[in-house]
Amino acid sequence: MRLTKYGHACVRVEEDGAVLVVDPGNLTEPAALDGVDAVLITHEHADHLDVDALAEALDRRPSVTVHTHPDVASKLDALAGVVRTVSSGESFEAAGFAVRAYGGWHAEIHPEIPRVVNLGFLVNDSVYHPGDSFDVPEAVEVDTLFVPISGPWLKLADSVSFVRAVSPRRAYALHDGLLGDAGLTVYDKNMALLANCDYARLVPGTAVD
Repeated sequence: MRLTKYGHACVRVEEDGAVLVVDPGNLTEPAALDGVDAVLITHEHADHLDVDALAEALDRRPSVTVHTHPDVASKLDALAGVVRTVSSGESFEAAGFAVRAYGGWHAEIHPEIPRVVNLGFLVNDSVYHPGDSFDVPEAVEVDTLFVPISGPWLKLADSVSFVRAVSPRRAYALHDGLLGDAGLTVYDKNMALLANCDYARLVPGTAVD
């Protein structure tokens, strides 16, 4: 599989000509959706879900399917007919990739801010994208973990604990679009020191195998 990290929370997965994109939000470059076959949406926040961008992609490729929780699907009237609902614990296929959903809720931002649903997605029993959560996929050996490193709902210690709990072969930064250069330098240094696995932050548009 080829993995390409795009702006903030978006990851593009490619294999044998098939393209799966996770969380193309409003901080994501439009190129992330070029040639897309299926989209996974972890939750409804705009930095993970850009409905207008998805609608444009569907205009170009009407065969695209969008997979997300029923609560999110209910907000996607503009994409009627292509949305497939999935709940935590379910396994399904998207663009030929085997996917399993985990978790259920967005991490708490503040007790007075209502939590929304959030699904983490494990692709081909190998790559895990947790959305805005630290839900650990149980009884699975994750090869590649995308770990959120910034946001109003987390601190560095949470990110470190999450990586250690999942214990992947390698981890890449996710949810990094809210930090400036100085913050990214600090987070990168500490995550590389504490993650207990190979860790890196990919510049948007960078691909790895």
